[in-house]
Amino acid sequence: MTDLLSSPRPVGDGTVVHRPDWTWLPPGTAPTEADLARAARQAEQLLAAHGVTYGAEAVDGDHPWRLDPEPVVVDEPEWTRLEAALTQRAELLDAVLHDLYGPRRLLDDRILPPTTVLAHPGFLRAVDGLRLPGGRELVLSATDLVRDRAGEWCVVADRTQAPSGAGYAMEDRRITAQVLAPVYRQAPIARLGPFFHALRKALREVAPPTAGDEPRAVLLSPGPASETAFDQAYLASMLGLPLVEGSDLVVRAGRVYLQGIDGLEHVDVVLRRVDGDWCDPLDLRAGSRLGVPGLVHAVRQGTVSVVNPLGTSVLDNPALLAYLPRLARAVLDQDLTLASAPTWWCGEERALRHVLGRLDRLVLKPVVHGAESTTVVGERLSAAEREDLAARITAEPWRWVGQERVGPEEPGSRAAVLRTFAVAHAGSYTVMSGGLARVADDPVVTSSAPGAVAKDVWVLTSRPAATGAVLREDDAAAGGRTLAYGISPRAAENLYWMGRYAERAEDGVRVLRAVADRWDDYHRTPGTAGGQALAVLLQALTPAALPDGGEAAVPAPEHVGPRVPALRDLLLDRRTPGSVARAVHRLRTSAATVRDQLSTDTFGPIARIESTLRDERARLRARRQPDAGLAAPASVTAGLRPTLDGVLESLLAISGIAAEGLTRDVGWHLLDAGRRIERAQRLVAMLRATLVEHRPAEVEDLLLESVLLATESAITYRRRHQSRTDVARVLDLLVHDRTNPRSLAFALDRLLADLEAVPAPRSATQRDHLLHGVAGLVAELDTVVVGNEVSDDGRRVRLADALDSMLWRLREASDEIERVHFVRPAPSRALDDVWGAGTDDRTGEEER
Repeated sequence: MTDLLSSPRPVGDGTVVHRPDWTWLPPGTAPTEADLARAARQAEQLLAAHGVTYGAEAVDGDHPWRLDPEPVVVDEPEWTRLEAALTQRAELLDAVLHDLYGPRRLLDDRILPPTTVLAHPGFLRAVDGLRLPGGRELVLSATDLVRDRAGEWCVVADRTQAPSGAGYAMEDRRITAQVLAPVYRQAPIARLGPFFHALRKALREVAPPTAGDEPRAVLLSPGPASETAFDQAYLASMLGLPLVEGSDLVVRAGRVYLQGIDGLEHVDVVLRRVDGDWCDPLDLRAGSRLGVPGLVHAVRQGTVSVVNPLGTSVLDNPALLAYLPRLARAVLDQDLTLASAPTWWCGEERALRHVLGRLDRLVLKPVVHGAESTTVVGERLSAAEREDLAARITAEPWRWVGQERVGPEEPGSRAAVLRTFAVAHAGSYTVMSGGLARVADDPVVTSSAPGAVAKDVWVLTSRPAATGAVLREDDAAAGGRTLAYGISPRAAENLYWMGRYAERAEDGVRVLRAVADRWDDYHRTPGTAGGQALAVLLQALTPAALPDGGEAAVPAPEHVGPRVPALRDLLLDRRTPGSVARAVHRLRTSAATVRDQLSTDTFGPIARIESTLRDERARLRARRQPDAGLAAPASVTAGLRPTLDGVLESLLAISGIAAEGLTRDVGWHLLDAGRRIERAQRLVAMLRATLVEHRPAEVEDLLLESVLLATESAITYRRRHQSRTDVARVLDLLVHDRTNPRSLAFALDRLLADLEAVPAPRSATQRDHLLHGVAGLVAELDTVVVGNEVSDDGRRVRLADALDSMLWRLREASDEIERVHFVRPAPSRALDDVWGAGTDDRTGEEER
């Protein structure tokens, strides 16, 4: 099947194809079908490694972003004409926006029917008359294009609210350039970097006079639940902007501030990806938890600029497409160069009759999309459904437009749309040299069709790539900030928990490896020392895996053996408390929330872990098919070790990236602090569960060896002590030894150093008191005494008391860290907001 975006060209048999024309390449260098198939496989791997997703979360991870590496190629003459037409269109929309929130002459003169604007919810009266500095109201716009039956470009939609996709376009370019490197290196392709350079400059140009010489800008996101969360985080990283949510910002005395954990920092420009009416629960949509209370007031005060301005979604109204030609003549005194798909607004009587008479041949679009009003393809409806739709349109005609289907209807072709981007720059507009192409099997052209596949867009050029002043494409993702920004409590909390989840997953893998080894060796001989040690490990370290919900696996006669634990659930099942899969899922969620703070390399190992777990789950499902039979007890750990090793390898890669790839700023110290306190808690809990009860020497030897293996300290112990394992020596290595990165003393030293680097109010006194209390207990612990002193009932009571006290203080200190550093204000509400009504339906944060 072919898409319909590349320039149509005849082939030898007279038919027309829409595949890229590679004749501009040197002979013999065009990619073959085998090259493209290989590139597609590599692109899929790279997208997964970069954590590129689109849409709401799926049951087994996010929806992956799909990319066809075969590009859409547009030659220079055609693009030159298209670029000029897109510039004209952006200037027209900007002039219309100026008028609608100003004199409204277009409405007074009936050039534009007043109802198309005044009845549209995107027209926000609260911002009427407000202006951006710099002369342009429409800073960023996007236009969705298709090719009509004649092969000419045609507009199906304008996107002005908060256009998405520029980040995806850059990621597609990076991936395609890598998997088609031999072709890309030879291609005279216009670069995307100048567009992002122009966008950074545009944000500075619209800053209010109060900003001074170094305006501070942020990118306002609706949060990680947004379907374009990757695009938002990627764009923020490219532009060097903090990615913030509404709760991270606050208005004080008419100014917007970023709430850092060390105080307030003023914000001058807000590049928003939150829909306009959700941006302020006081002046706009009551009950919104996505916005900033008082933002409209700050805009009125002239202390902050919002890009695109609040209220620009009025231009997203598809009804305007029907009037743009005459608007161009009235406003620009020019004919509109780029045609729109034939569109009829049903608010006019003639247009209504036209649409109702052709329902079976049109695409029906609501002027505002919502849960109960979406695009409808007339030809897909039954007679009864068309009758029902006609009644809905007749009842509220101003809410609907009819649009002619455009694009060639060739057999084997796919619907395709090209989203282009323009940004206000140098008195006019800079158009991205390329854009975001999407193709789908769905016959209706849409940029978000289910199963749509993206394509890179190559614009051929005879001009050399600009250097120096503009961002290089390869360096765009690293666009450094000119100002140092603090970190919000929300971002700080996610970094902290990212460290905790990474450590939790790693500890879980190491414990499962130790238990699985003992299971393989001793599950058939429960009466032996090894069988008894196995029973202790199952009860102490993996209770959630037991089939009865936590009851110990009591040693049974040798021919029976202990009950089979579902060890794989602790590895693979996200629903099982304490499982590795659960920790990895939350690790990925936390990392995605602070993507702008992290190296892009972080997401490759996370993707590999999820792929490894997904493959193992699929293998188990295949084994459990009716014709495969049930797994025998002897196969409880079959294939488990390779999966554990693969997961651990990727977790260690994440740890290495954090240690060597991130700047030692406040965020890094919080991430490391999360790892250290998690390690300290889990180590103390492990020692408490395994060493307090005194057991026969042979059983204790095996337990101590398992604990050393689970804490990655076995080799160190053997090198230092060639005699049998000893509780006192194991405690000395795992509690006291500051040269052992797995010891409690080492974790506490790092934790205290990390927290010292994090700004904190006076209320941190209790946090520090608790941690220093743990350090004092460690210093006072006589490992020889507590290791060898056993009470009459066979317990190391003094060791138990010391470990209990340490664990209590560590857990209290963890609560104090959250209370001191991560407290965020409660969601703001308007006075007339009814509890639970009118709020956004984002999913709440998952339980920690």
